[in-house]
Amino acid sequence: MKKIVVLGAGMVGRAIARDLANQFSVTSVDINEENLALLKPFGIQTEVANLTNPPEIENAIGKADLVVSAVPGFMGKNTIEVVLENSKNVVDISFFPEDSAYLHEMAMEYGVTAFIDFGVAPGLSNLWFGNQYSKGGVKFLECMVGGLPVERKLPFQYKAPFSPIDVIEEYTRPARVKEGGNIVVREAMSGSELVHFPGIGTLEAFYTDGLRSLLDTIPIGDMRELTLRYPGHIDLIKMLMSAGFFSEEALEIKGQKVPPVDGKNKSKSLSGLSGRSEKVRPIDVTTKLLFKEWELKPGDEEFTIMRLRSVREINGEEVEFTQTLLDRYDPVSGLSSMSRTTGYTCTAGVSLIINGLFNEPGCFTPELIGMREECYQHVLSHLEARGIKFS
Repeated sequence: MKKIVVLGAGMVGRAIARDLANQFSVTSVDINEENLALLKPFGIQTEVANLTNPPEIENAIGKADLVVSAVPGFMGKNTIEVVLENSKNVVDISFFPEDSAYLHEMAMEYGVTAFIDFGVAPGLSNLWFGNQYSKGGVKFLECMVGGLPVERKLPFQYKAPFSPIDVIEEYTRPARVKEGGNIVVREAMSGSELVHFPGIGTLEAFYTDGLRSLLDTIPIGDMRELTLRYPGHIDLIKMLMSAGFFSEEALEIKGQKVPPVDGKNKSKSLSGLSGRSEKVRPIDVTTKLLFKEWELKPGDEEFTIMRLRSVREINGEEVEFTQTLLDRYDPVSGLSSMSRTTGYTCTAGVSLIINGLFNEPGCFTPELIGMREECYQHVLSHLEARGIKFS
């Protein structure tokens, strides 16, 4: 039986491990023993390790046929480098912010296959974009996506399926979009518009920097990604931002200057994942406070909504194509929709590699996989078998 090691036992990492355990021998690795304990009833082996420490990663993945990296974004780049250096195939959903272009040559050198950004968005959205592009005549691509709680509890009307610092990163990083053939940088959280979704109601869409690799891999004139939230949420976030709650700069309190964290030791987590004692910045305090407000607790009902649009020129006419995905919390498995949609897209990527449907060495983003019809259809079938499908 093939052996798969899942690095990271957070909400999505656990969903990935549970799904893969139906077919493979799975080991879940994390520093958080409480998270690991949740996997033992499913026959999943667990291992406690500090995944910021390369030797501990190497030890954990030593006998793996394939590795899944489901660590937080700030740990993603270093983690995947260690995995590649150990000549392991890998599927990554850490969504690390650094440029990933160099990883292709690295994976080629070690003769392994790496899929990165293989979640829901980026991930499933990229797969669809790539598939649309492969059909020809694409003029415009758009992704609107969000994960939201069913209960709209004020003031934030939001629960975070990921660590709050990764959510805040979406709110603070300027958004790159394509307009008229050029990459244009828009202010984070700008471009707000209200959009109605049947069965959900009116949501607010705003620019976020989610196109990532698509800016380089799909050469079309107009393309954008927008995040969805309940109306009013973004105004509250903008207020916190303007007041300095997301600042990473030094802060003086009662004559005491709190220095920022230097580049080498910069951590984006206060949850104990780093294993180090860190200096504190305003954004760290905000993250700690918001974790209590935004924590998605077991049993909390939520949903993931994603609308994908393309405009293609067919026989001289512009034709619009739209796909909508709506997935809800599953009370039977106890898995959130964001865990399901992100995690099962990831396990579809694992299936492509393990079953030999994709075996080229190198590092590949989802849109490149989506351009291959057989691979794209395999992912859709994999998701539909788990109750996730487009309308």
